[in-house]
Amino acid sequence: MIDLIVTSLMLGVGLAMDAFSVSLANGLADNKMKFGKVSVIAGTFAMFQFAMPMIGWAIVHLAAEKLAWFAGLVPWIAVLLLGYIGSKMIKDGLDGRKGEAEIASSELGFGTLMMQGVATSLDALSVGFTTSTYGAAEALLSALIIGIVTFVICVFACLIGKKAGGSLSWKAPILGGIILIVIALRIIITSDVLKIIT
Repeated sequence: MIDLIVTSLMLGVGLAMDAFSVSLANGLADNKMKFGKVSVIAGTFAMFQFAMPMIGWAIVHLAAEKLAWFAGLVPWIAVLLLGYIGSKMIKDGLDGRKGEAEIASSELGFGTLMMQGVATSLDALSVGFTTSTYGAAEALLSALIIGIVTFVICVFACLIGKKAGGSLSWKAPILGGIILIVIALRIIITSDVLKIIT
């Protein structure tokens, strides 16, 4: 259980970095943003970050049940996806790109917020591969932790954005990418992937 919580916290921080960037940009675009709006923005990102891992888990869990051989590929797919996503986030950060932060708008409507939520949570689908061996309750707990972490991070990002410049918006993906790669390495070390290689 402790391992699940620690892994979920790490995933939550890593996956929330895109949402951090967008929340920061939203705060920069509206320096008079009230806390109610901050809560709506953070809640939207948290909702998507909660839902996407559950969707990924359901898809992979179903596939693993129907195709027993697929279960052996799950750790490999998780490592490849997390490694690719993490590397891309680091590259984008080092290139100085704003990434999804460019989606932010000074007049943040419902449609724009939904688009931001989807754009920043698609990567979280890959979490379903890393949690596919969990039972339903464990997967739900993991997704809930990821959502809570995202909410807290996005609240702080909006508040920071109201007071600070945009210098953090391109650095956040670097941190997120490093965390995701660490998780991929952890999967290699603690799973059968390492046994297969050796």
